[in-house]
Amino acid sequence: MARFPRYAPEFTILLDGEPMPTAMRAAISSLQYQDGMEGADRVEVTLANPSLRWLDHPLLSVDRGFKLKIGYAPDPLEEVFVGEITGIEPTFPANGMPTIKIVAQDFLHRLTQGTKDRAFRISIPSVGNFPLPDAAVAAIVSGTNALIPGLDPIGGALSVIVTLVTFLAFPQFAQLAVRKQESQTDFEFLTEIAKANGWSMFIDHTVEPRGYVLRFQFLIQDYSPDLALRWGQSLTEFTPRITTVGDIAGVTARVWVDSIKTEFMIAVSWDYDRAAFNLQIFPSFIGDADKILGPEGEGKTISLKPTGFAAAPQNILKELLPRLNNRLTGSGSTVGDPRIKASKVIQLDGLGAQFSGLYRVTQATHTIDGSGYKTSFQARKEVWFGSIPTPKGASGLLRLQGQFSV
Repeated sequence: MARFPRYAPEFTILLDGEPMPTAMRAAISSLQYQDGMEGADRVEVTLANPSLRWLDHPLLSVDRGFKLKIGYAPDPLEEVFVGEITGIEPTFPANGMPTIKIVAQDFLHRLTQGTKDRAFRISIPSVGNFPLPDAAVAAIVSGTNALIPGLDPIGGALSVIVTLVTFLAFPQFAQLAVRKQESQTDFEFLTEIAKANGWSMFIDHTVEPRGYVLRFQFLIQDYSPDLALRWGQSLTEFTPRITTVGDIAGVTARVWVDSIKTEFMIAVSWDYDRAAFNLQIFPSFIGDADKILGPEGEGKTISLKPTGFAAAPQNILKELLPRLNNRLTGSGSTVGDPRIKASKVIQLDGLGAQFSGLYRVTQATHTIDGSGYKTSFQARKEVWFGSIPTPKGASGLLRLQGQFSV
């Protein structure tokens, strides 16, 4: 926490490791830094450009290193962004001052350049192709782009366990589990893997070497808020949105077990009262999944295409989790605070029983201009945060309830 009142917002820009020249910095009229859980973080800096003074300046060129620190004087500033300049946008108005905008993005943008076709497997003689765990695939693709993979221990371990169990218990499905990158950019490919595993993928600017660690964070385990904001005090404004569009009771997938010549149905749903996943596995001849799930499942169950055990769990979660977590979202703003970052959890208070509580920041925008320093954000109230009030005495933590019927 700052040792002094937050009256003097401050920032520092470094170009190729050196502070921006004093005269150039004095010409800055606005600065905006945006980070999010999808895509590269971005900084936009607008400079007044009298007599086109900065138009062809050698420091303002594409691919030049760019670092940003923000905060309040006289406290130490926090380095929040490391990347490179990706665009220069001058304006030549009919009236008024010419300007020049510098656009910088973090190194995640490098993954969007070019497409590839490849598969990630290990060939075992007399056995076939052994699929590499998603954690290993993510590490390989990150490394080929000069990025250091920051794999979450729990999320990475789960991907390895799923791969091993699939190969040992259902070797006939192992071939189907091999990850294939087909005419995709590395960003598209890694995004697909991250969503399938419930990971958030972003450049972590808080660890060394700054700007080069590509984080794969398993979100379900992260419940601790980094800060608390109260409406009418530290929270300037907040607008929540509840939508039932896309609401579903559960997701199902049919899988064929060749060894016993039987087709099974896997059904996964979320119990709002108990804050728990319900898992049911039963022979498909018993009946349709929406009837098995009860009255609330009729007409509100998504059935995936038939698949093998190797792909079923990830396909189900990839379909179910986004729908659950986008039911209650919101946007807000506060006095500038560098602690508000995408993927971080914040506590919002003073919004009533339904809208107060924990939210995950999905996008944060920090703006410094003539009006001072302001932070606006987008957030979502994930189901394991208690989007629907749980019964008295319930812990509200994530649980997995299994029901297996034969």
